Amino acid sequence: MKQLWNKTQNTLLVPHLEVATGFIDRGIGLLKKSSLTENEGLWIHRCNSIHTFFMRFSIDCVFVDQNLVVQDLVQDVAPWKLVLPRWSSRSVFELPSGLINKFEIKKGDQLDVVS
Repeated sequence: MKQLWNKTQNTLLVPHLEVATGFIDRGIGLLKKSSLTENEGLWIHRCNSIHTFFMRFSIDCVFVDQNLVVQDLVQDVAPWKLVLPRWSSRSVFELPSGLINKFEIKKGDQLDVVS
């Protein structure tokens, strides 16, 4: 299992990070879950926009560039919403709603994924 760290703040954000790299994994995303605990998250590769159609809970989205520098933050995305493309982003972290505020994640923060 991977972990998501904010290197700028030296903070562990998500101790149990799933990674979606394949077409099917990226398409399904969090749809298979009924909730997302504070310790879980999903990293979707090659993704600069998301939708929450058919989801049952809200999420926070952290869009990053190829170097995992935060490009944009979208908080508390409710089910049945569409987040339009963030053109400077190459992937997105889908996190429990409220995590952006809790850890004060900001644009420009350097994130890191470790095993």
